[in-house]
Amino acid sequence: MQFKTFDILPHGTTFDFVGKRHIAVVLSLIVNLTVIVWALPAVHGLNFGVDFAGGTEMEIKFASAVDPGAIRKSVEEQGFKDASVQTYGPDSEHTFLIRVGRIALMGAEDVERVEAAVKARFPVKSASFNPEIGDKIDFQFEGPVATADLQAAVESAGVRVREVREEAGLTAGTRSFAVITQGIREKLEHELNVRFATARPEVRRVEFVGPAVGRELRNQGFKAVLYAMALIVVYVGLRFDFRFSPGVIIAIIHDAIVTLGYFAFSGREFNLTSIAVILTVVGYSVNDTVVVYDRIRENKAKYQGRRLGDLVNLAINETLGRTFLTSFATALSLVGLLVFGVGTIFDFAFAMVLGIVSGTYSTWFIAAPMTIWLEERALRKKAGPASAAAR
Repeated sequence: MQFKTFDILPHGTTFDFVGKRHIAVVLSLIVNLTVIVWALPAVHGLNFGVDFAGGTEMEIKFASAVDPGAIRKSVEEQGFKDASVQTYGPDSEHTFLIRVGRIALMGAEDVERVEAAVKARFPVKSASFNPEIGDKIDFQFEGPVATADLQAAVESAGVRVREVREEAGLTAGTRSFAVITQGIREKLEHELNVRFATARPEVRRVEFVGPAVGRELRNQGFKAVLYAMALIVVYVGLRFDFRFSPGVIIAIIHDAIVTLGYFAFSGREFNLTSIAVILTVVGYSVNDTVVVYDRIRENKAKYQGRRLGDLVNLAINETLGRTFLTSFATALSLVGLLVFGVGTIFDFAFAMVLGIVSGTYSTWFIAAPMTIWLEERALRKKAGPASAAAR
């Protein structure tokens, strides 16, 4: 049986990838340093989402067009000076993400006022409030308390209550209650309904993440990327030779920084999904590099005595069609997400396409040529003592 073939790139290409490695390294350094400097908090920084920065995020849909500047002004007038308003999805959907850097609306003075009002009417054993959890005060009483009376006591301090929930007592003979007051969601929702009544705002989603949890998620996410890179280096060293590992680590760092650059320069939200994008790009880049390394190893045994630079050029050219088609097919699968995706889905797809292009480029001009540089450096070291001994 004879199979028909379709070649986008002709067989037997002889492009000099190794000869262009110096130009490629300079361009990569410029791009990488630009991204790193731009992503520094002192310069511009990343737009960390609620996952990492902590705070409250609300997705609100309006029935008609609304000026985002007017929304931001309305939110800031409620005391949220660090508020950000971002269009979410197509403009025709009139959906926005409103993010503020707070979880609890109550301050220390509000809590003290509520505790004083409750203690004046009931025998309070303990009271606790954690602003990283939300607008909730936990009370423990030494005797029975009616939920309606407790709610009335709290509201007498000027704080509106959304729910009073009885919980199991911490110690025998005590009664515990969680008083959940009206917080950021209720305040913003009421204000937007008053200010934009004709646009009929609808709260579709609300997320709360404490700052401590956000920092932990951010640290764990970056650690995951570093651990993945370390394990990849070990795999390449065991699979081929540890001389190949530095080229791989430099290539995947390059790809991770380029992918990070999308979020840095676009100002799009950097969250847990963004970490998943970087990990995916790193894995894709290594897969492509391993194919080229495997061909270098085969050619080294097949063409003994040839220079390593010639072997690298030959390997890249022999796998050029395969690399191009694989990258094209992978990017093609993301077209639907780019066209129809919104918000986080669109960011994932766009960053992935950018990572695929970067991963293909780094395989050709960073990973394999770096191996040549290390090999030449090792040969110069060997030649140094030999030439000295000959003299």
